[in-house]
Amino acid sequence: MKNRIKSILLTGLTLSVLTSCSKFEELNTNPDAAVNATAPMIATNLILNITDNNISTGKGFLEPAMLGKSVLYTEFPEDYQYNYLGRANFDGLAVLTNVEKMIAYAPEGPEKNSFTALGKFIRAWKFYNLTMQVGDIPYSDALKGESDVIAPRYDSQKAVFAGILKELDEADQLFAQGTAFQGDPIYKGDPTQWRKMVNTFELQVLLNLYKKTADTDLRVTERFKSIVATRPIFQSNADNFQLVYSDKANQRYPFYKLGNPSIIYPMVSQVPISLLKELQDYRLFYYANPSSVQVAAGKAVSDYAAYIGTDPAMVYSDMTRVYTSKDYSALNSRYTELADSEPVYLLSYSMLKFMLAEATLRGWITGIPTETHYKEGITAAMKFTASYTPDNVLYHHNRVITDAYIASYVSSDAVKLKGTTEQQLSQIITQQYLGTFLQAPDNVAFYENRRTGYPKFPINPASNNNTPADKLPLRWLYPQKELDYNTDQVKAAINSQYGGSDDFNQQMWLLK
Repeated sequence: MKNRIKSILLTGLTLSVLTSCSKFEELNTNPDAAVNATAPMIATNLILNITDNNISTGKGFLEPAMLGKSVLYTEFPEDYQYNYLGRANFDGLAVLTNVEKMIAYAPEGPEKNSFTALGKFIRAWKFYNLTMQVGDIPYSDALKGESDVIAPRYDSQKAVFAGILKELDEADQLFAQGTAFQGDPIYKGDPTQWRKMVNTFELQVLLNLYKKTADTDLRVTERFKSIVATRPIFQSNADNFQLVYSDKANQRYPFYKLGNPSIIYPMVSQVPISLLKELQDYRLFYYANPSSVQVAAGKAVSDYAAYIGTDPAMVYSDMTRVYTSKDYSALNSRYTELADSEPVYLLSYSMLKFMLAEATLRGWITGIPTETHYKEGITAAMKFTASYTPDNVLYHHNRVITDAYIASYVSSDAVKLKGTTEQQLSQIITQQYLGTFLQAPDNVAFYENRRTGYPKFPINPASNNNTPADKLPLRWLYPQKELDYNTDQVKAAINSQYGGSDDFNQQMWLLK
């Protein structure tokens, strides 16, 4: 029984700060420390759990970029770099047991509405990211260990998405009836800002359901159109859901050099570098450093030819030879030299504009042309990069992104939308990919490639750790804890979805 209780989904454990004190704790209480939990304290914990705790430092910070084929890491062969996804982990759900505690501690009235809305959003965010990894998950029965639900059943992925959409709709309504609240490190407790975030996130969820537009229960296109027409959504980069860094302990940029031995190992992939060169995109000079070999041979740091991308599908032994040769582009120095480098966002205004461009292209919404959303997405992404980069040749290599440059770029023949619907979709997704370099760390680049096929990721059977070796994996495996302690329920989910085969290439409901 003790082993069964170890499974995160089977327990109702909460943080130690929220539990009653033992006699030992009573005798050793710090008189200067808070001993009673409050709604703002729990709100801070929940918000940081999905932001700061979700953004790794050092090598871990680069793992989503490895999976998204924008960065390579050369110290050792990396699982994500070579397409081994491993098992998902449900442990992160434990923090959701604090949602009810936060609401219970909140004062009655409009402030409770805001805390309740925040709890619904956090739940939706966590469950969304888990179902995107594996498919069916415990949802309606999850986190009920305190009610003796020790073997939570798995909900279908459709039911999970329906629940997520419902919670997001309710969060928007509650924030609309709420007031400012304490404990929010992102939006300072502004309920209007949170409404924008909740609704923009719901649009992202809906766009991932694009294959389910015929489902009358989910009402995908109807919901999408209604949100765009009637609810607040992001309006500028000021609305980004992001963490801002400073040169203070525990507040520095995640890949800053201090205490980070990983800075010598990354190389920028040929996937973004080739695209940036093809488009004559100045972001190349902000994302990467020139090859020292090419500069020594006489090329200027502002010369596109001085930037050498490395094939992310290259076998590891060949990659190490490239690394030894020094003829490659490393990450731009601003990522390691600036403690207060650019913020890291999980969802941004530029991402929203690309969502709206795709939705318009698919005919879900009308009024503003696809091209307008597309150009505004590029503009927002470029201004984000430029605004957080000091005017220093080390960081822009004499290719400064100005308003005039952006205007000429979005109007250039190489960038303008053209061709078939599928070709335009490729352009939209590719621009989002380029704009989210070292951003959107919840594996957005991988999910967008899985969803659309864009941009094309190279596959090398000689290095690919997926089987079959000529394909990219589609999903993570279920957690070992679930197989060990919730065996019947997880096996039922595997049988109903995947014919009993829990492997990396099974197509979840979302993708069918």
